[in-house]
Amino acid sequence: MLQPRLKAELWVKAHIRRCQVAGLDAFLRHRGDRDAGTVLLKINGLGRGSMLLEPIIAMDGGRAWMKSSGPRPADDALIEGMIEKRLQRDSDLWVLEIEDPKDRHELDDPIL
Repeated sequence: MLQPRLKAELWVKAHIRRCQVAGLDAFLRHRGDRDAGTVLLKINGLGRGSMLLEPIIAMDGGRAWMKSSGPRPADDALIEGMIEKRLQRDSDLWVLEIEDPKDRHELDDPIL
């Protein structure tokens, strides 16, 4: 059974606030569609590489996150190229970046 979804803008604002409360630097890189835009989440390891996460529907119907950039942190230039390609195809995307050398992100949903 699918879980109800928050509007994209509300989720992004709440997640930025949640990161700030946890002492993480989080900022909006690209504003997408207020209601239904997909969120790309860049976890910037500050010199240790970055990860790109995007939401997916898990087998149980709940929300999960997929490591679009692969299982390990990747070069930041590669991640930036991935983001740019996605934005060229879909201007409704939201891009949120979190900077943390420990790769913290404050997501409750599983990362696959």
